[in-house]
Amino acid sequence: MKPFEYLEHTADIKFRAYGQTPEQMLENAAIALFGSMTDLSKVQVKETWKTELKSPDLEQLAYSWLSEIVFLFETESAVFSTFKVNLRQKDGWMLEAEIGGERLDLKRHAFDNEVKAVTLHEFQVKKNDMWCVQVVLDV
Repeated sequence: MKPFEYLEHTADIKFRAYGQTPEQMLENAAIALFGSMTDLSKVQVKETWKTELKSPDLEQLAYSWLSEIVFLFETESAVFSTFKVNLRQKDGWMLEAEIGGERLDLKRHAFDNEVKAVTLHEFQVKKNDMWCVQVVLDV
């Protein structure tokens, strides 16, 4: 199974991330998001950030999760390379995640793109043989 694939898009970045479980799909989506910005092999895990999110449905939760990563990047001046997601389903969906990375160092962290936002354009979560989220990033 490939964890994600980048798709053709005229102006922004579009990808699909896959997983055997919804957790794995969300982890792979986070890797695709950050991998579209910088070389993840140059990001060391020196710190961790924890986040909790709740949503009535998985699609809205996936959107909130990726938006939270962009928010943390902007507010913490940090880059991320590891993502561990745990989900619970009770009265909606609850996500608890640990994100690993380090503070931004422009000498080591070159940027191919800077993601401004996760969009709802063509955003969808589906389950066929495996879980899949399709995302368009505004760059």
